[in-house]
Amino acid sequence: MNLHQFRFVQEAVRRNLNLTEAAKALHTSQPGVSKAIIELEEELGIDIFTRHGKRLKRITEPGQQVVKSIDLIMREVGNLKRIGNEFSAQDSGTLSIATTHTQARYVLPQSVSQLRQAYPKVNVSLHQGAPDQVAQMVIEETADIGIATESLAAYSELVTLPCYEWQHMLVLPEQHALCALERITLEDLASEPLITYHPSFTGRTRIDQAFATRNLHPQIVLEAIDSDVITTYVRLGMGVGIVAEMAVRDIADDGGKSGLRVVPVGHLFGQNVARVAFKRGAYLRNFVLKFAELLSDRLSRNLVARAMSGEASDYEL
Repeated sequence: MNLHQFRFVQEAVRRNLNLTEAAKALHTSQPGVSKAIIELEEELGIDIFTRHGKRLKRITEPGQQVVKSIDLIMREVGNLKRIGNEFSAQDSGTLSIATTHTQARYVLPQSVSQLRQAYPKVNVSLHQGAPDQVAQMVIEETADIGIATESLAAYSELVTLPCYEWQHMLVLPEQHALCALERITLEDLASEPLITYHPSFTGRTRIDQAFATRNLHPQIVLEAIDSDVITTYVRLGMGVGIVAEMAVRDIADDGGKSGLRVVPVGHLFGQNVARVAFKRGAYLRNFVLKFAELLSDRLSRNLVARAMSGEASDYEL
C-alpha cells in the first residue's frame, strides 16, 4: 500500500464516490484511480466500496474504518510537511486564510498587515466563500485557518474558538422616518423594504429567527453578500439596510457627510460571534499562531494550543 492509494480513496469519498471527478481533482486518469483502489482492497482483503458495474455505490462497513484511518494518515503526512517547512524555513511560507467577504474586507486588513510586518517573507493567500465553504477549505487543508460568523462550530473536524462579538446595524438615509424613533422595533422594520445579506452570510440566520419568533414577515427586497452593495442600494432609496457593524464604521464616523445614518439594532437581533477555525489535529506553524493572536486579544498562542490538544472544548465569550 502507498500514499497514492490513500489519496485516491480520500478524494473519491470527497467527490461523493465519483471517480471521474476524483481523477480530475488529482490530475490523473479515472482508470488509474479505479485500479489503485482495487489494488488496495486486494491487499487489505476487504471491499472499501460496493459497486454497480464500474461505479462506486457506497462505502462498506469495513470501508468506513479504512477511510477513518486514511484520513488520520493523510493528516499526519500533512503535519510532517508543515513541521519540515517550519524548521527549514521558519520565517517564510504561505498563510492560507479562508473567510467570508465581510471578514476579508473589513476585519482582516489590519491583522494581515501586522503579520506581514512581523513575517515579511510570509505570503498571504485569501480564499473567500460562504461559511460552509470556509469550513470545507479548512477541512480539506486548502486553508490553514478559517474565519466566519456562521456554520464553523457545526463541524466536528474543526477546532473553533470565538474571536469577537458584533451586532447588526441599520443603514438608512438621514431623513428617514425611522431616524426619529427613540427605539426601533421589529414591527417597525417589518413594514419597511429591507436590504440585507444572503441567508447563509453574516448573521442573517439571527435576523430571520427574530422576525419568525414574532410571527412577522419582513419585506426583503434585495439580498447580497457584500455590505458595500447593500449600502449602495440604500443610497438609491430601495430600502433600509441591515448590515454588520464592522462594515459601516466609516459611515458612523463621517459626521453625516455620506447622507446616511447607522443605528444599532443588537437589541432586536442579538449579538453575533465571529469564530476562527483550525483543522482538528493539524500542526500549526508559528506564523499561523501569530496571526490568530493578531485577530483578537482573546486568542493567545497557549489558548489555541490547549484547544488543539483537546484539553477543553468550551471557550465561549
